Amino acid sequence: MVKVLVAALAVMAIAVAGFAGETATYEKDIKKIVAVRCYDCHGPQAPAMDEWKRDKEGYTKKDLGPRMDTYEHMVVMVKGSEAGAMMRRLDDGKNTNPGKPGNMHAYLGSTEAERSANLETFKKWVGSWNLKRKKDMSAEELDAIKAPEK
Repeated sequence: MVKVLVAALAVMAIAVAGFAGETATYEKDIKKIVAVRCYDCHGPQAPAMDEWKRDKEGYTKKDLGPRMDTYEHMVVMVKGSEAGAMMRRLDDGKNTNPGKPGNMHAYLGSTEAERSANLETFKKWVGSWNLKRKKDMSAEELDAIKAPEK
């Protein structure tokens, strides 16, 4: 009986480890979270980052942030010209001083459990969760950001 229990636990541990190592992708995991949680302000009606930056105040008054409805638009804020912006805004603040969540963290879900689960999916997708601005990241830190499309 003990051998069967040990074997079952070993199989479960391997299965959990395999799932934990599974790569998150934009197409498989991130796209649907963004569609449900972010499109009201960051969907196809929103401007691309360059246009948004030219009139941040005007777009903010219209409740529009930079567009995130495609991989190309979203990756700008993850590892492109605005690298780290997505991570700073979605972060839960648990590893920062003074522990303040990013300004978009609350929109990750309607409950703390949903927010935590969605944040973990984003972290898994990004690969190297970095709250620095691009100008403050080393080449190694930028290379560590994965964020695969497919």
